[in-house]
Amino acid sequence: MLLPTIVILIGLIGLLWSADRFVGAAAATAYQAGMSAMLVGMTIVALGTSAPEIIVSIMASLDGTPNLATGNALGSNIANIGLVLGITALVMPIPVRFSIVRRELPLLLGATGLAGYTLANGILGRFDALFLLILLAFSLWWLFRADSPDDESLADNVPAMALPKALVWLTLTLALLVVSSRLLVWGATRLALELGVSELVIGLTIVAIGTSLPEVAACVASALKRHHDIAIGNVIGSNLFNMLAVLPIPGLLAPGSIDPAAGGRDFPIMLILTLALGAVLLWQRRGVVGRVPGTLLLLAYAGYLGLLMVNGMTFA
Repeated sequence: MLLPTIVILIGLIGLLWSADRFVGAAAATAYQAGMSAMLVGMTIVALGTSAPEIIVSIMASLDGTPNLATGNALGSNIANIGLVLGITALVMPIPVRFSIVRRELPLLLGATGLAGYTLANGILGRFDALFLLILLAFSLWWLFRADSPDDESLADNVPAMALPKALVWLTLTLALLVVSSRLLVWGATRLALELGVSELVIGLTIVAIGTSLPEVAACVASALKRHHDIAIGNVIGSNLFNMLAVLPIPGLLAPGSIDPAAGGRDFPIMLILTLALGAVLLWQRRGVVGRVPGTLLLLAYAGYLGLLMVNGMTFA
């Protein structure tokens, strides 16, 4: 177990370092192209912090471990709501703008429900993947269409970087993301074999938490700087990308049956947490997501990890 653990740690460190700089370069490039700070948070920053999930899922699917990729997508969404948003709310209560509830939340709820539809028959195929990618294209169109310049005061969250420098950093960090993800997938697969648990459980826990660490860093940093729209927008946008950009990857590259636990245990929990997030945002739409909701989200995530520990061996 020592070698896989060391490889996983090296892969995670590489992912975190490269993802942070990838986000900065991508956000700078997009902002120079005229995008508002809120839209940068909902698309570029969310896509950037989802880059580890995307690359890891590609590598896992190509390596013939699509359940690791599926677990990564579902587990990351669960971690983003329970862990990332919970920690962020504990660090700094997050004010909620009604425009987020009106515009971005319905997209996430719809994408989550339709992703569940593609998993309902226990098979994730190319048609399902294409369906989700079409929904991704529609969601991006909707976000760009609804973008407004009224939040330019958040622009100081976007790093000042010249376009040539940003493009160089994008190329270098993307290459490091690929290498780090390759190490992480190899180590996680070997660790699953050593521990006797399923690839799905490893994807839901070690890989999902590891690839969600950029979201933790981005959201806490945004909250401390009082860029609350980017903090909330990053969680919603990242979960949207996980459902519509990460989940289709195993369907495209390694179509076939999925672990029954993914549809029977993990997706329902992800759906419940997503609905809980929606309820919190609707309830707090003129207030803040404070420490009480944050604590409840963290407790829910801890309970989910406990459930995996109790019956993870069953699904191996």
